[in-house]
Amino acid sequence: MGTSRISLDNPKLLSQLSDDDFQAALLEGVSRTFALTIPQLPVPLYRAVANAYLLCRIVDTIEDEVSLSAQQKAYFCNEFIEVVRTGDNSEPFAVELAPLLSEQTIAAEHTLIHLLPRVIQITHSFEGEQVAALSDCVKTMAAGMPIFQAQNLHNGLATLADMDRYCYYVAGCVGEMLTRLFCHYSPDIARHRTELLELSVAFGQGLQMTNILKDIWDDAGRGVCWLPQDIFTETGFDLKDIRTANACPAFTTGLERLIGIAHAHLRKALDYTLLLPAHETGLRNFCLWAIGMAVLTLCKIKQNLNFTASEQVKITRNSVKTTIIATKLMGRSNLLLNVLFNWTSRGLATPGWSYPISSSKANPDF
Repeated sequence: MGTSRISLDNPKLLSQLSDDDFQAALLEGVSRTFALTIPQLPVPLYRAVANAYLLCRIVDTIEDEVSLSAQQKAYFCNEFIEVVRTGDNSEPFAVELAPLLSEQTIAAEHTLIHLLPRVIQITHSFEGEQVAALSDCVKTMAAGMPIFQAQNLHNGLATLADMDRYCYYVAGCVGEMLTRLFCHYSPDIARHRTELLELSVAFGQGLQMTNILKDIWDDAGRGVCWLPQDIFTETGFDLKDIRTANACPAFTTGLERLIGIAHAHLRKALDYTLLLPAHETGLRNFCLWAIGMAVLTLCKIKQNLNFTASEQVKITRNSVKTTIIATKLMGRSNLLLNVLFNWTSRGLATPGWSYPISSSKANPDF
């Protein structure tokens, strides 16, 4: 996996790489964060998880493509579900979708769509349970996300339950898929399958909520708001006025409450991680690095509630390095990890306010 920095401008050269180097190169192009964390996994898991991320990124590319109508997005999502499930028709799917991508879609995602047949070929090189886990995740995500994309999102979501459902389609189902892959990999992990599956939804929700809170103003700039109105109704703020929300006490109070909810979900993410065997350091690092970066992001938001752009609350490279070092040093000790989490996330909870946390998944109703 030493050629992961090869240029994505040459799809022909990429197609000549081994499966591992091919996926590593695509990961480097579409997500530096996951290009950092996924290689921490044991090799059998690395291959499947890298492939899973690329499949999910293809769904994201479809959903984010500004040139596609809601009907076209639903069509391509449904077609992609079948491509992943069967392994068939990946070439015509890519040929049909690729020319429709606009310049607003990053070059690495254009390359990903052009090379989609190779990604699908790798998908169907895995064992049956692995393919089923990836296919089920894509089905849930690709069927659920268009439900929200078809809505008017200018004024936010109606309720926190709606936000929960959105986070499930985007991230909670990914947590379930990863858990199935982890359990397939290790009988020791599989002993905790039921509890891990439940906690995995909260894990995904904590990470996704953190992203939503970080990107509030970037999303608002393109006329989108993923915040739940009912939380802000309690504080006396209407999300239709979000463009004038900066420094408004009623808005920042609601924001603090959402930070507290995200923090509570990340606490469950740590509980999830502590159920993984201590000797599985790669698996623990994969989880802990994501949790650590999310907690530090929430801390930056809490310290700067009047921020106006995601760049203002983006954690530094030094913070990422510190997270990596700390978790590597303490990763085998549940006690030390609990202490580290509690110390790092102090102040994120909102005193005197109870969080309406649900650990059950938002059952999709297709």
